[in-house]
Amino acid sequence: MVLAIPCTGYLIKVIGRIMISSIVQWVRRMFADFDETHREKAAALTVMEMEELENIFAILVLGSFAGLPSPPTFLAVELLPYMERELQILCKRAKDCNDMLAEMCGTIGID
Repeated sequence: MVLAIPCTGYLIKVIGRIMISSIVQWVRRMFADFDETHREKAAALTVMEMEELENIFAILVLGSFAGLPSPPTFLAVELLPYMERELQILCKRAKDCNDMLAEMCGTIGID
């Protein structure tokens, strides 16, 4: 014996509402994922730009290592305690300057 389910207009409306709400939820989730991905990329680019600006600042302050005109000595000496990380990076880059793989990994941010 087969049970027959009555196909009323109310049942069709309920099924339609469920399908529409699940589609709307899927679209919202998709846009939320897009938003999160773009925010992560923007934050990563901002961090990378900040690191490059720190490197440029270190080269400007400690330019005598690279043959650039150096700033006044008293200024460089006062900034030296705050530039420990930049000095380490500068020495590391000078050591790895002929190693192309190390340079690519440094650009990407792999330590």
